[in-house]
Amino acid sequence: VKLVESGGGLVQAGGSLRLSCATSGFTRDDYAIGWFRQAPGKKREGLSCISRADGGTNYADSVKDRFIISSVNAENTVYLQMNNLKPEDTAIYYCVADLTLRCGKYFVVWPENNDYDYHGQGIQVTVSS
Repeated sequence: VKLVESGGGLVQAGGSLRLSCATSGFTRDDYAIGWFRQAPGKKREGLSCISRADGGTNYADSVKDRFIISSVNAENTVYLQMNNLKPEDTAIYYCVADLTLRCGKYFVVWPENNDYDYHGQGIQVTVSS
């Protein structure tokens, strides 16, 4: 399994970015995929997930009104649309997937103390004030 993130970069506060996660190697369709981030000196923070099987989604409270996760199954790609970005959103963002966890609140809080089955290499998002 391979997850490859793209779309990060530098943006001014209030701006938008769309992260992409290209996936390959999955042999089943019933898994959850999502995003977490980690800023320097801070704990990992789960952001959002989407169910590959039924499209159900979940979000952390900190981003639920600004970020939108979506999936184009035919392209094997998951997107994270990030709007109204703030300097505190600056972090490395990781695409993750898990074959056991279902997309829900538990998936979003999982990275605080645990690892997912798969993760990408991460991509930098920097929001300037």
